[in-house]
Amino acid sequence: MSGNSSDQPQGRLRRMFSRLTSSPEELQAEELRQDTVGAGCTTIAEAGDREVVTVSGTLRTVTLRPRAGVPALEAELFDGTDALDVVWLGRRSIAGIEPGRRLIASGRLSHARGRRVLFNPRYELRPVGQSVGQGSDHQ
Repeated sequence: MSGNSSDQPQGRLRRMFSRLTSSPEELQAEELRQDTVGAGCTTIAEAGDREVVTVSGTLRTVTLRPRAGVPALEAELFDGTDALDVVWLGRRSIAGIEPGRRLIASGRLSHARGRRVLFNPRYELRPVGQSVGQGSDHQ
């Protein structure tokens, strides 16, 4: 008898038990990590400084925060592994950029004010309720 057939039910049971004992935040973070990998994006935790990256996740906050006297729309993007700031300089608002929205963003990763930042990234909004790895409506 193969060891794989007996390991399978234990693995399922372990995953089910893990889901039952995990907080909603932990479950959401795991879903975001899976979406990031499924979309072929780099996880924020693994993204290197000054690299051109494509990341995906959910916007946790969106604020208008001027930088050097220029309006700037700033959002925190979380992918289940880490967070970074996405900043659009010269913008006061962008249709669809709101807390809870999922998106894919591409640009050069830098640091500002001690945080990781993508300035003026290319981005793709995901339809509400759709995981990042589903569909393909590229800009």
